[in-house]
Amino acid sequence: MPTVSVNRDALFEALGRTYSDEEFDELCFQYGLEVDDIIDDPDKGMTYKIEVAANRYDLLCIEGIARSLCVYLGKESLPNYRVVPAKEPEKYKLIVKPPTAQVRPYVVGAVLRNVTFTQGVYDSFIDLQDKLHQNLARKRTLVAIGTHDLDTISGPFIYDARPPVDISFVPLNQSEVFRADKLLEMYSHDSHLKEYVPIIKDKPVYPVISDQNGVVLSLPPIINGNHSKLTLNTRNVFIECTATDRYKAQIVLDTLICMFSGYCDQPYTAEPVQVEYPDGKKFQYPTLQYRQQEASVAYCNTLAGVSETPESIAKMLTSMSLSAKPQGEDKVIVEVPPTRYDILHECDIAEDFAVAYGFDKLASDMQMPSTNTIGQEFELNYLSDKLRLLMSQNNYTEAATFSLCSKVDLGERMKVNLDSLPWVRVGNPKTTECEAVRTSLLPGILKTVAANKHISLPLRLFEVSDVVIRDGCPSATRGTGARNQRHLCAINYNVKPGIEIVQGLLDNIMIALKVPFATDNSLKGYYLEGEDHPSFFPGFCGSIIISGVPVGQIGLIHPEVITNFNLNNPAAALEINLQKVLEITNFGR
Repeated sequence: MPTVSVNRDALFEALGRTYSDEEFDELCFQYGLEVDDIIDDPDKGMTYKIEVAANRYDLLCIEGIARSLCVYLGKESLPNYRVVPAKEPEKYKLIVKPPTAQVRPYVVGAVLRNVTFTQGVYDSFIDLQDKLHQNLARKRTLVAIGTHDLDTISGPFIYDARPPVDISFVPLNQSEVFRADKLLEMYSHDSHLKEYVPIIKDKPVYPVISDQNGVVLSLPPIINGNHSKLTLNTRNVFIECTATDRYKAQIVLDTLICMFSGYCDQPYTAEPVQVEYPDGKKFQYPTLQYRQQEASVAYCNTLAGVSETPESIAKMLTSMSLSAKPQGEDKVIVEVPPTRYDILHECDIAEDFAVAYGFDKLASDMQMPSTNTIGQEFELNYLSDKLRLLMSQNNYTEAATFSLCSKVDLGERMKVNLDSLPWVRVGNPKTTECEAVRTSLLPGILKTVAANKHISLPLRLFEVSDVVIRDGCPSATRGTGARNQRHLCAINYNVKPGIEIVQGLLDNIMIALKVPFATDNSLKGYYLEGEDHPSFFPGFCGSIIISGVPVGQIGLIHPEVITNFNLNNPAAALEINLQKVLEITNFGR
């Protein structure tokens, strides 16, 4: 979770009183925060490092923390964030050009009017941008923020994308003009900016924002221009956020506005910027939208394990910066402010209610269950762990492969007709590697072998994990239409297949399970029965039978399967359904 460094004296001044370290730590605990460290810096003074939840973007700066704690303590009422009419609406426009669709198609903007910057406010403003870049913006891949002195530039502003050789400007804190491609080459060695260079370096065009006079404001997501650099004397701030995700850009912009609009002469206000897209669509930002959400009193009480009235719940939620009012006996209407994009569901409201109630108080209201039970390890997991130990003692190395795979890996490469398998298809997969849920561990083991061909032979791998089988008639209890099965798979990959080695491993497993070898194919014990399988070489494959029930296959892997997985040596393998084995053998009971 992100950690925010705040100056102790500045925070206490905002809170209106001083606290001892223990008192402030207790206050943070009550609000759901944690003081991670206390640093005595000779230059910056006493600093608290406060750990906040990753989804609480409004707590990533001292302004957000102080404001939330003041509301929690009842020292402040909830701010009313609002958009006021623009002073010069025709100038506050962002005109988007068609080439931007090739690199970063979205942009949002806003204006903070008559801001008063001090060194502390300025540092916090820059630090919040860095926090948002690292957290919500995923290291600028989703959103990149640009902030500019509005009085040094002239709108309307143009958001375009041009070849790097056509972009030249003086970057932030530099004194000479750089061409965009040369600039990225220089920043590829910069300790702070080098991680952002690959985002656009290989693109045919680079995004660029300029004013009506052609002055470059920024080259997102890399660097702003020096011409519009913010200073302590800046009074009017133009904020633009380019993005690959419009909604994330809206969250970032609203968060910045809400946190620092308190320093405007007209607090908690911002002027809008209109964004005009090539298709004629127009959007106005920031949204600063308030929305209402219902919460059930019974639901909140049940999740928290308490019994509070609607009035009490509404009061506690208001202290968490969620304006709430009771409605009847079983509902609370919550007004979610633009600072709380983390409120997505009724359970999020219940969580804030539990925090306001006090986590340290919840235990006193809980009752011990009426039944007295003693837990024990799940039998299937116990068997799996025992077999993992046994496999390692037989000189096999454990692999952990992905549950999702491609249809090609599951079917064509294994020489299996997918229509004959009860496989589960993944709806709308992001990549071809996530099209299906595996019905066998063997394809993943073969891909692991292919990725480790550089290791000296023999290569012996195993995996004990779940596969997923589609149910023809979903039961009322399961309801998903599919079920998990625990499998064990092992492979011996060498210049010779060594099927006798794998069969010896099978014997070892059966000895551990105390299942004798049935010499007369009786119903007691285990034996092998010749049965061809498409993935194995004909005549060199068999079913593993325990007490008359097939529980797996063993055999020499088909040469075509070997080549399909880009391998060049033979291999023998076995795969066992451990759940069937457990049902038959009653292992550990």
